Amino acid sequence: MTEAKNSPNLPRRRFVQGLAAGGVVLGMAPMLTPARAASPGTLTGDVPVLTGTEFELVIDETPVNFTGKNRMATTINGSIPGPTLRMREGDEVTIRVTNRLKEPTSIHWHGIILPYQMDGVPGISFPGIAPGETFTYKYKLEQSGTYWYHSHSGMQELTGMYGGLIIDPAEGETIEADREHLVLLSDWTDENPMRVFGKLKSQGDFYNFNQPTVFDFFRDVSSDGLMTALNKRQMWNAMRMSPSDLADLSSQTLTYLMNGTAPAGNWTALFKQGERVRLRFINGAGNSFYDVRIPGLKMTVVQADGLNVAPVTVDEFRFGPGETYDVLVEPKAEAYTLFAQAMDRTGYASGTLATREGLRAAIPELDPPQNLTMVDMMGDMGAMNHGGLDHNGMKMGAMSGMDHSGMDMIGMDHSGMDMGAMAGMEHGSMTGMDHGAMAGGLTRAGSEVRHARSEYGPSVDMRVDTPRTNLDDPGVGLRNNGRRVLTLADLRTPGGPMDPRPPEREIELHLTGNMERYTWSFDGVEFGSSTPVHLNFGERVRIILHNDTMMTHPMHLHGMWSELESPDGDFLVRRHTIPVQPAQRISFLVTADALGRWAWHCHLMFHMDAGMFRQVVVS
Repeated sequence: MTEAKNSPNLPRRRFVQGLAAGGVVLGMAPMLTPARAASPGTLTGDVPVLTGTEFELVIDETPVNFTGKNRMATTINGSIPGPTLRMREGDEVTIRVTNRLKEPTSIHWHGIILPYQMDGVPGISFPGIAPGETFTYKYKLEQSGTYWYHSHSGMQELTGMYGGLIIDPAEGETIEADREHLVLLSDWTDENPMRVFGKLKSQGDFYNFNQPTVFDFFRDVSSDGLMTALNKRQMWNAMRMSPSDLADLSSQTLTYLMNGTAPAGNWTALFKQGERVRLRFINGAGNSFYDVRIPGLKMTVVQADGLNVAPVTVDEFRFGPGETYDVLVEPKAEAYTLFAQAMDRTGYASGTLATREGLRAAIPELDPPQNLTMVDMMGDMGAMNHGGLDHNGMKMGAMSGMDHSGMDMIGMDHSGMDMGAMAGMEHGSMTGMDHGAMAGGLTRAGSEVRHARSEYGPSVDMRVDTPRTNLDDPGVGLRNNGRRVLTLADLRTPGGPMDPRPPEREIELHLTGNMERYTWSFDGVEFGSSTPVHLNFGERVRIILHNDTMMTHPMHLHGMWSELESPDGDFLVRRHTIPVQPAQRISFLVTADALGRWAWHCHLMFHMDAGMFRQVVVS
């Protein structure tokens, strides 16, 4: 075994790996029974596990220190993450939540099918839990698998209020493993989240330190020539976008955690030689996508969002806040690194899978950040019929007058393109286009179609009129990296759809935003100005999400399953959180079998709070 490598030198700064013993400060944490203290005064490593049908949870402020700075966190029973709740399918559970904060709080049971009054979203399904009050959640468990829970109040999710939730199958586990570990990834900021939000509202790329610099410009001049380098910057500046705009937050403010432990703390999961190990991965981050791999060890994905999938073996998977993946591994060596790098490549969470405490495998260097491409900006440019042109050297100067009928540029290497005259393109000129005709096979004969109108105005800074519909793209930063990376196209839920009926109608919504104003929305209308989406009880509906932005949005519909379709309309996989990539158009079916009022939102916390949130009413 080797010592961990130092974190790589980043071009702008070195990310904070946190304290080896960072976490909750002992002696100050209510209701906390330490399972393993790394050093006097702090707790790190093991997460408490509560089992049964009745649970008592207390929400309070607790001192923490992840980076060398003392801060106050929002904790559940005094720990970060909160205790893992282990339940059994078919049981009725009672969970009493007491609020000792000076502000209201709530708990949402993410991915759990339950009565809407128990869903835990203030202002939608209940009033919230006032300071000093206890709210009792009670519901019957109708599913099994890996899920999680978190606050749906204010910014408490980013200040530590989340935990894992495991529901064992009533008739016994079908996934065979000798041992299992829950691996909950999250992120932490020493800043007040409201202050972070304020900075983003003032400058959407405040925390992006992978921005093109003068050194990058001179490098481009050296490799591509002066005019090409100038034209490239002119295009991005004219569109008020940055090709490096991969994440709103970075390691400039975030410390990346694995089960509440910073990279320097080396959270460790133990196994014995010859065992098959199940790892239950949960992304409980406020604003971070993670790319997860175990160098030297294949992972077989067996569950997605708590439900079994046909096994698929990969080297790596990306998942966003709200998503879960269960994988099986069969380790042969004594130690492996659990490596989860942030999408923007400014930092990582890490831990170790080992045969005994104290071992640590080499930590890989962060992959270099990759810029967004034309595919991420404009989607399927399959309109271009240019015969055998070499697009690596293609000049885009006259694009505004080109006939774009037939050329599929998805997956192409656009690194050598001269985007010069694209800066003058008028993106609003496509307003009157018939988007139903560009649905990529998503619109079916005989169904009622309602295409929502993407609005122009202060909340929309771009529009994608030729979205891509393919699901086999792992996303920017993962393309052609030499590793087998999971995509949505790989996932299959055994047994087919839960409801065999075809959809009675379609609803199309655009995911929109404006980075300069830092507003996010559905159809250009932020929550508060929007009207609810109405579904009739029992109906089968096709929902189309069309991403007009250059960021990936993990979209979470509460209370009902979302059944993802292929571009040809074939059933693929049942999910509760679906990531929608830049310039992508996806389709899924929903059976409105849950009466009540439900939330539907992007699970990037600041996107939700900035307006990408909608109420769904089933009546």
